[in-house]
Amino acid sequence: MVDLYKWSKLVDDIFNKLLIKRSFLVVQTPYFFAYIGIASALVFANLGSSYGIAKSSVGISSLAVIDKSKIFQGLIPIIMAGILGIYGVIIAVIAGSQVKQAANMTEQDGYKYLGAGLACGLSSLAAGLAIGVAGDAGVRAYAQTDDIFVGMILILIFAEAVGLYGLIVSIIMIF
Repeated sequence: MVDLYKWSKLVDDIFNKLLIKRSFLVVQTPYFFAYIGIASALVFANLGSSYGIAKSSVGISSLAVIDKSKIFQGLIPIIMAGILGIYGVIIAVIAGSQVKQAANMTEQDGYKYLGAGLACGLSSLAAGLAIGVAGDAGVRAYAQTDDIFVGMILILIFAEAVGLYGLIVSIIMIF
């Protein structure tokens, strides 16, 4: 027959030893979180930018088949999507230079840079998705009629604003 008291004591001893060993082995460094935030800003912003460029380029290809004279006006979604990548670079450079200069960084500082990087990167990713979808559909519609151009530009501006909001919040968080 199994003695439950001995088993519970054994489990408690093992658990306590693991906790003691674990407390000595776990070293949380704020630099890890700071650099993950920097990488997130750059990676997610460039993902959004590249998706917006790729998706809008398909629409421009369709536009070129229908009316070649409208190609330069159709490049606006690509330019706006490209700006999203610059947002990520701005935050990565600012945060990276501040992290390198920090002598003693607290956990709060590490989480601050993580949050700033995620705010910029993920909002730029969302903006890139919106610009890609709206740019593709808008450019295809613009190939059919000139009347849609102003509406397309307004939609793209509001989509770009999402990425800009993330950039502004990230700058506020860093400073």
